[in-house]
Amino acid sequence: MIPADTKILIADDMPTIRDLLKTQLKGMGFKRVLEAEDGAQAMNLLIEHDLTDDKVKMIISDWNMPKMSGLEFLKQVRASDQWANLPFLLLTSESERDQVTEAILAGVSQYVVKPFAGKAFEEKMNFAWTKHQKK
Repeated sequence: MIPADTKILIADDMPTIRDLLKTQLKGMGFKRVLEAEDGAQAMNLLIEHDLTDDKVKMIISDWNMPKMSGLEFLKQVRASDQWANLPFLLLTSESERDQVTEAILAGVSQYVVKPFAGKAFEEKMNFAWTKHQKK
């Protein structure tokens, strides 16, 4: 189970999706949610919060975003030793097998196809969290 005080970073270029994610997360008991409108802004927030004792503990990112895609963001996160084991969920409306494979090879923790059901989303979050606690 993911602790309720976990700081979660969401990155999506659509404000309505960010709002939907925040509502979903609050309904699951999470109160500490940061948001970014693209991968570049998300990377900056991750770096900024990593300089404190109050670090981001999970990332939920859209795939298709301007400036830096979710996949590029994932690759930058995984390239860094301090974030190599950070749970990272990638959201997308794309379901092509080659993209799923690319995300898996890049180290994604879980892959969620939009639209998603609340319970399935929660299960994928918990799976990603548990997967990274074992490492």
